[in-house]
Amino acid sequence: MAYLGKVYKFDREENFDGFLKSLSEEQVQKYLQYKPSSQLVKEGDKYKYISVSSDGTKETVFESGVETDDVVQGGLPIKTTYTVDGNTVTQVVNSAQGSATFKREYNGDELKVTITSSEWDGVAYRYYKA
Repeated sequence: MAYLGKVYKFDREENFDGFLKSLSEEQVQKYLQYKPSSQLVKEGDKYKYISVSSDGTKETVFESGVETDDVVQGGLPIKTTYTVDGNTVTQVVNSAQGSATFKREYNGDELKVTITSSEWDGVAYRYYKA
């Protein structure tokens, strides 16, 4: 898990606009400019996912495989489950508006995030570099 503690900065995206079209107008406006850096830190049996953007810093503490309450861009309450499996961290988000999956694959100094949604039949990708 050499990726733990590394800061990954946004590099580029593919088909992210397609994913945004599946969201509410308020969420779209928040995500259009959302190009954060991210870091995953292990603290005992838990992990801390740190995201830094122009809106500030957000820290989410989680235990792999355990559902937690959270709030996303735009203030939407969600239930989210992170599962850590080797170099892959999968986040499943459930809300009143549907579900989405963010699969983070760490490979050296690169992070690829694959995004799918129950409200959209496409696949989006976001890429980050350490």
